[in-house]
Amino acid sequence: MGPRLDIVKAYSIKDIVKAVADTLERYRDILPASRSARILIKPNMNSNMNALTGNTTDLRLVAAVIKALKGYGYSDITVAEGTNSGFYRNGISVISRLSYDRLARHYGVKIADLNYSETVSVDFEDGVKASVAKECVEADFFINMPKLKTHFEAGMTVCLKNMMGCLVGQENKKKTHGSLARNILNINKRIKPHLHIVDGLIAMEGLGPTRGTPLRTGVVIFGVDPYLIDLVCARIADFDYRKVRTLKAAEDHGLLTARHREFADALDLEGVKKKFKEPIANAFASFIHSPRRQKYFLAVRNTAAFNYLCSTEAFGKMLFLTGLRQDNFIKDEMRFEGFKWKRELCEKGCTRCADYCPVELKLPQTIEDRDNGCIGCQYCFLACPTKAIEFKGELGFMAEQIRQYDKITREVV
Repeated sequence: MGPRLDIVKAYSIKDIVKAVADTLERYRDILPASRSARILIKPNMNSNMNALTGNTTDLRLVAAVIKALKGYGYSDITVAEGTNSGFYRNGISVISRLSYDRLARHYGVKIADLNYSETVSVDFEDGVKASVAKECVEADFFINMPKLKTHFEAGMTVCLKNMMGCLVGQENKKKTHGSLARNILNINKRIKPHLHIVDGLIAMEGLGPTRGTPLRTGVVIFGVDPYLIDLVCARIADFDYRKVRTLKAAEDHGLLTARHREFADALDLEGVKKKFKEPIANAFASFIHSPRRQKYFLAVRNTAAFNYLCSTEAFGKMLFLTGLRQDNFIKDEMRFEGFKWKRELCEKGCTRCADYCPVELKLPQTIEDRDNGCIGCQYCFLACPTKAIEFKGELGFMAEQIRQYDKITREVV
């Protein structure tokens, strides 16, 4: 039997639900026999920038997986992620800001922040010990759901790098950077998901993982071998896989083989392949983050004084402006009071808002209804091409996403 890998095209929530249901049927043989098995779904919640920016895993895809699993009768499902350590350090709940907690409640599944989990040990390079979340090791069935995007340090981040979210808290995440690519492989040796489902619906090119540009590729990739999937994703993005640090390290260690390369080279990617822009940082950030100088930067970065400075608003803003930090840790929460539907602006025949609703509301007809089941993800508001959907309340942190991405998001989706 050859490698298992499926690439499917999808656009709307209806497309995604059907594609997931049809494709998971082909993987029924690896799903747990017991309907009470502990199933863990790990998306990518790198920041509070939502999926339409190309940054985080699309709620629609996670919802489709949950619906399919519940349709099979599985009752113990948890969506879990150890979110970006900067947000964690600043007391910001990315899970809440991305509406994952409300999605979980809507579908009757559990949600967990792995930054607060019980731990088990993983061996890193040079004798370093790190800690990963216990539930990631002990799950009966682990589904890894990364985002397809470029990454200024790693080249690309897909299945392999998404496992960094299994590390518990900032202290353990920091330990990866002593030897980033090899330590990512070490996590993958310790935690081995049973199934990988890559969100390439709206990917990210350029200076990812947070400050790149959204790119609609409209694909979802299913498979069981993370090395093969990441290699195929590099081909989809028209990337030299050797520039992806995790894949280069995997090849050096015999984990990425000639068989992987032969399979990937033989795939017909007509209609899904796109030329992604490479993640090129500015000269200052590139100099500091060079692998040759990383250990010196880390020696400073890990001091108590530097950590204190990082927690201040002024110094954090400077890091963001210089490109040394990709995220802007805005503490202002959003106050969402619902939407106003501007019927006169609504484009006849457009289904964009309904296409992007993770909980399949009847939009725009019910958008102003109280208790209509809305989870406040803002996808419909951000996707509407004519701005016929008006946000009511205070944008808070969302104002920064709109500043960076409003125009391009409405065009790309």
